[in-house]
Amino acid sequence: MGSAHLGAITIARQACGSCHVIPGVEEADGRVGPPLAHFASQQTIAGNLPNTPDDLQRFLKSPRTVVPNGAMPDLGLTDDQARNVATYLYTLK
Repeated sequence: MGSAHLGAITIARQACGSCHVIPGVEEADGRVGPPLAHFASQQTIAGNLPNTPDDLQRFLKSPRTVVPNGAMPDLGLTDDQARNVATYLYTLK
């Protein structure tokens, strides 16, 4: 697993909070995408994939390959950034 601390930094820098409510991330109060509170207890990612670390990292790196017509943009995350963001999201129980 990655670093939850670095994941929170990446989430803030990538402005994920402009679309999502994300507990623990300052100014992450967007209402365009789904709120990410309790992300770790959700069964699926984007209603399409099982909520597993590998699938989450794949979705974070290339969301349109998972949900072609979805609103989630490709943020150009590196493997390490995707792993760290996933680690952070799994702290949201």
